[in-house]
Amino acid sequence: MITKIHTSKRLQLGIGFAIGIGFGFALQRGGVTNFDIIVNQLLFRDFTVVKIMLSAMLTGMIGVHLLRKYGLAQLHPKPGSVGSTLVGGLVFGVGFGLLGYCPGTVVAAAAHGKLDALFGGLLGMLAGAGLFAAWYPRLEKSILNKGSFGEKTLPELLRVCEWRIILVIEVLVLGLFVWLEKAGL
Repeated sequence: MITKIHTSKRLQLGIGFAIGIGFGFALQRGGVTNFDIIVNQLLFRDFTVVKIMLSAMLTGMIGVHLLRKYGLAQLHPKPGSVGSTLVGGLVFGVGFGLLGYCPGTVVAAAAHGKLDALFGGLLGMLAGAGLFAAWYPRLEKSILNKGSFGEKTLPELLRVCEWRIILVIEVLVLGLFVWLEKAGL
């Protein structure tokens, strides 16, 4: 089965499409396609978005490393840098702050029929991607490669087993969830 998936681009796209629809459905059911919930997240009044995204991150982190452990997946980290992280964070933050959606929630909201997400979000992402592509050569020379930390993963940088990192992150996130619930957030 795994070999069939690896050799069939159509099957890979189909699986990705189905997972994307499932993830979008989960985002919509979780309420994070609702502008008010997202704005209240930005105002630190409602942590639904953080809870859903951290839950997805933890699930993905464990899943990827289990697949990797059993030889069903490989990691191919891309080189990173402080400069590229700052530029990416700035672009993400400005878009999130202006529109009230992140890339995942804007697609789910557009699929849900929200016109602000469709026109402001999806068209904004396409325009932003086009501008970034046009400016990329200049950005690459000036800021994107500043403070390069290479292709290493966090466990490789810290020289520890990835499961130790996962355990620490799991404990921290679960502690945050407990604290948020006790605080009524």
